[in-house]
Amino acid sequence: MNQTLLPALDRIAAALERLSPPPATLEGVDTADAFVWLPERGRLLPIPHVAHVSVDLLQGIDLQRRILLENTRHFAHGLPANNAMLWGARGMGKSSLVKGAHALVNQVDGKPCTPGKGLVALIEIQREDLTSLPLLLSLLRENHRRFILFCDDLSFEKEDRDYKALKSVLDGGIAGRPENVLFYATSNRRHLMPRDMIENERATAINPSEATEEKVSLSDRFGLWLGFHACEQDTYADMVKTYAHARNLPIAGDALLARANEWAITRGSRSGRVAYQFIEALTAELAAH
Repeated sequence: MNQTLLPALDRIAAALERLSPPPATLEGVDTADAFVWLPERGRLLPIPHVAHVSVDLLQGIDLQRRILLENTRHFAHGLPANNAMLWGARGMGKSSLVKGAHALVNQVDGKPCTPGKGLVALIEIQREDLTSLPLLLSLLRENHRRFILFCDDLSFEKEDRDYKALKSVLDGGIAGRPENVLFYATSNRRHLMPRDMIENERATAINPSEATEEKVSLSDRFGLWLGFHACEQDTYADMVKTYAHARNLPIAGDALLARANEWAITRGSRSGRVAYQFIEALTAELAAH
């Protein structure tokens, strides 16, 4: 080989090495109790503080709260537990309940544990990164910690690669689901797909019942289904009063509810999210005066 080409080849090799993705690793998994999965880097990004609402402040979802907390506690202590799907109305506390349950099981004597010492680590994975789940599970399988994988606002427009990847993971595949991993997801759709898509499949299939079964088979793989329904007026009032009491806001009850109802009307809906947004605005207003 022409010796004058060697430096150029070395530079090309070095450039290709820089462009290639680094090997996946769980480096830093003991530094925090919450992470975001970055598949393009093969890394977990530590999140020092997870923004969440205390589960004690979540109103109108007592049954869902009890079931998910019990399931999460069982998992944290090495007992059998189920993957969970939280579905239903927007803004009713699905994501808040997942994050709040995680925070609660990681408390010691009512206070957050030392970072990295929690019983369970929470890993958020984006819907578009579901195809990387097998890689992530292969890393988590042999780790000493317990993990909840969390995908917020999960849904599919078609049976694509992400759909099949998640279905395979929930089934466990030939290796089975790792004993130290659970999957929690939230969705506005009960079966993760638009109703008209399921109806179209039923109408055009040779065997309509088989087509429908295939489309709902993914949601069936979640052991827990927790439904969240539209907010009634009384529930909305309880949400507002609970948040206001937690912040010791100096405002009379009648005035509080009157303003909360006005706020909900301007937004065209009532929900836990609307109640929290109202309290945020009211807190700032009262503090300014």
